[in-house]
Amino acid sequence: MKRVDRLVAMAVLGAVAVAWATIVGLDAFRTFIFELDDIGQGQYTFARAVTYVLLTVPRRGYEMFGYAALIGGLLGLGGLAGTGELTALRAAGLSKLRICASVVLGLGVLTLGVVLLGETLGPYGERKAQALQLAAKSKDIALARGGVLWARDGGSVIGARHGRTHGGKGEVDLDGVRVFEFDADGRLVALTLADKAVHVGGEWTLHDLRRTEFGEGSATSRKEASKQWQSTLDPGVLATSIIKPQYMTLRDLGQNIAALDRSQQDASTFRDAWWARVFYPFDLLVLVFCAMPFAFGTLRSGGLSKRLFIGIVLTIGFYLAQRAIVSIGAVYGLHPAFANLIPPLLLVVLATGYFRRHA
Repeated sequence: MKRVDRLVAMAVLGAVAVAWATIVGLDAFRTFIFELDDIGQGQYTFARAVTYVLLTVPRRGYEMFGYAALIGGLLGLGGLAGTGELTALRAAGLSKLRICASVVLGLGVLTLGVVLLGETLGPYGERKAQALQLAAKSKDIALARGGVLWARDGGSVIGARHGRTHGGKGEVDLDGVRVFEFDADGRLVALTLADKAVHVGGEWTLHDLRRTEFGEGSATSRKEASKQWQSTLDPGVLATSIIKPQYMTLRDLGQNIAALDRSQQDASTFRDAWWARVFYPFDLLVLVFCAMPFAFGTLRSGGLSKRLFIGIVLTIGFYLAQRAIVSIGAVYGLHPAFANLIPPLLLVVLATGYFRRHA
């Protein structure tokens, strides 16, 4: 049985590696083509565009592994079918369930490595890439360690703990905002601390703020629920600097959730991303396991294009169904853990019925 597992795993992993490299390479090249339009903006050069794309490759590898695993699994098992080895295994008494289990066993080890990639190099490279791009394109905005945003707006310096985009284009939220106002001689004249700054409809608004003004040997402070903020910060540029929740580590997501919960703000976006990461390996392996029976269905027709089509349709269909169920669950107050668990459980039920019928 160990030889069977090794045979199936090597065939599948080889096909997965080729599919993975191809998909990630095409995605990176597509991004590089788009980046060429920005070369010459500020200090953004050809070399910096190449570096930016290379830094995002680990994150792209994590994102695209699910597609590669499914397509590669179907191609690898289909390759064994084409050489007659899959038929020989079936003739030797191995069930479809046992062969599919060998596929998942081989992919399981690789999936653990990909999960580690998504928690280390992926987010690290994404932060470095965003910081590089932002520093090259805008001299007034920079990303510090931990994703803290710093910007200069005339005589003011603005710091924000983190930000997020919402709604349509140009709508940005900044959390944990600090605005330092200096006079022409570089003396601090005012400090504003706000829980949140929101840009909607072309205007900035500070919420839950405390403003302290410094005079000669004195300081006055006052609180306000909200206030219009006259700022020239470009929300479009800020949006490109914001690390999306799906690119963060579980630790960073947990810290953001805790901070937003303490300030009684909506943390649903980060909470959904946290649970999606937790269920990532389970969803992936269940999807691959449930898709492998289609490789048996193509033994006689043997079509490479058919296997590719099946893999792509299944992946996209599962992704859309999962997003729809998670969104519906959020509307009806269903916990994200249960919402993320429903799609793979449905697949398990369908696969169980298939294997019982076609043992």
